[in-house]
Amino acid sequence: MSEDETTITQPIERLSQIDSWSEFWALSLDVWNQGVFGVDLGKILIAVGIFVIFMMLRRLFTWAVLNRLERYAQRTTNRIDDKAVQALRPPVRFVPVVMGAFFSLSYLDLEGTIDVFATNLVRSLIIFTLFWAFFRLVNPLSFLLGRLERVFTSAMVDWLVKAIKVLIGFLGAATILEVWGIEIGPILAGLGLFGVAVALGAQDLFKNLIAGILILVERRFAIGEWVRVEGVVEGTVESIGFRSTFIRRFDKAPVYVPNAQLSDSAITNFTRMTYRRIYWLIGVEYRTSSDQLRRIRQRIEDYVLNSGDFVAPEDAATFVRLDAFNASSIDIMIYCFTKTTVWSEWLEIKENLAFEIKDIVEDEGAGFAFPSTSIYVESLPDDRPEAFKPPEEKAAEKSEARPKAKD
Repeated sequence: MSEDETTITQPIERLSQIDSWSEFWALSLDVWNQGVFGVDLGKILIAVGIFVIFMMLRRLFTWAVLNRLERYAQRTTNRIDDKAVQALRPPVRFVPVVMGAFFSLSYLDLEGTIDVFATNLVRSLIIFTLFWAFFRLVNPLSFLLGRLERVFTSAMVDWLVKAIKVLIGFLGAATILEVWGIEIGPILAGLGLFGVAVALGAQDLFKNLIAGILILVERRFAIGEWVRVEGVVEGTVESIGFRSTFIRRFDKAPVYVPNAQLSDSAITNFTRMTYRRIYWLIGVEYRTSSDQLRRIRQRIEDYVLNSGDFVAPEDAATFVRLDAFNASSIDIMIYCFTKTTVWSEWLEIKENLAFEIKDIVEDEGAGFAFPSTSIYVESLPDDRPEAFKPPEEKAAEKSEARPKAKD
């Protein structure tokens, strides 16, 4: 190639390179301006920055709002508002997230379907935050249902609190679905048909649920009470659920009993005893005289009536009587009730009574009987065989019968 041709082609190549760079820059600007869904990438970055700023101010906003609420709550004498402020802490911490989403999406100046989506998203976040706050406030404000415990049990009130939480959750979900244009009516109709199908296959579940409601309405037992279900379990009731009741045995083993079984079984509620009974049969020996028996019975009765640990005869049956002539003992029946129903205190009172009875019986010179068998023979047959004596015995008898030599 000649020098003239080279000098001509070099500017042309430079011009083509400049045009390529111009096209690339124009394409980059177009992508930057068009961005995502027609939104400028610069605006998107600024919107992200706005959201990040709100997230950075989240802790400061939470501290400012909760600090003012806590100071207001401290002015009151009750503790309900303090618990309410603590319950509102998570929803309040979520408020800057909602604000950041709102201001960042508003800055983008969206249009069309994207704008509708962004608006529905912000509304859904606001609805979620509000119903979340209501849900969290149920427990601190549940004291308002305390008066219902006069009619229902505490477990029934707990069920009512859970039902209110489920209702709030359901209303919040339904409201959010309505924002997105989803009708809740057809969903409920479909759930109704689905519920019928499930009910046919889950009869035991609904049976236990109804049995649990009946248990609470009838007030058979409450949480913390000591019960015994014949042939099933004995222990302390810790919770009454929708399907089963949690009873902890005295060896600390947990037992979950279906509510239907509790509804159909006999239940002994030891916690609701008015008094606690002691029923003993004390056996003394047959060699005990009538005077000794009278004194023993009288002294035991005096102790029961005067100790102060037992219920008076006019409030509960109290007996200390000679009861029966048993096979190997004369039985004295002791039937009385202690004022306390606490097991540990009842055991201590019973122990003291046992020591007192032992001291009385021994002090009167009598003794406690124990199972024994005595055989009395009036006469022996005349033609009975002679008793056999070993030879050594006979030799010893002869040596004893032989007269000793005189010195």
